[in-house]
Amino acid sequence: MDESVGPDDLSVDDGVFLVRLAREAVEKYLKEGKVFRPPQNTPAKLMLKGMSFVTIRKLIFDKYELRGCIGYLHPIEPLALNVVNAAIAAAVEDPRFNPMSEVELNSVIFEVSVLSTPKTLVSKGWDLINEVKVGVDGLVIEYGVNKGLLLPEVPIEYCWDGETFLSETCLKAGLPPDCWLHPRVKVQKFNAAVFKELRPHGDVVMVDLLSEYRRNCGHIANPQQ
Repeated sequence: MDESVGPDDLSVDDGVFLVRLAREAVEKYLKEGKVFRPPQNTPAKLMLKGMSFVTIRKLIFDKYELRGCIGYLHPIEPLALNVVNAAIAAAVEDPRFNPMSEVELNSVIFEVSVLSTPKTLVSKGWDLINEVKVGVDGLVIEYGVNKGLLLPEVPIEYCWDGETFLSETCLKAGLPPDCWLHPRVKVQKFNAAVFKELRPHGDVVMVDLLSEYRRNCGHIANPQQ
């Protein structure tokens, strides 16, 4: 089996490198129409196969709103190259938004999520709630040709509990919100290392998702330990 790199393998410096790489790739593409290649000083581990999502958020008034998010669920290429491709796709191919323009570069922040391999949950029905750890897990729900994914950052943003997270992932897949109760629906979970700019062109930090969930969503039940 080919060696791969996952979220547990990354340091903060690795995350800083990947976020800077995502921004540089989008800048070069928007300014020159060229796909940026990972530079020669890319750390060796980031050239192992990996999978990532890149999220772009735009500052609107005093809040960062989603501007694009695209990624990959299979480790088919080096992680650094995967981040480059995901970043460009998030900027110009997300069907929910118009392609990003060069003028927007100074008003957006980049966020890179490096994913683990999704694990299929064996529990069914209401027992699934006990396996979903909000603030830790991302979810994939699949049934037939329908498939939906939500990153672990999403329930933190909206302060969802586990049941709501499952239901919203069903909706993302184009299925009824209670689809996760159906025994033939496939539910998977994964975790992610998340790194983001604090401001456009600014410092990059690693996001402590669980602490952020507890801090921002203390009015709902505590997430599972």
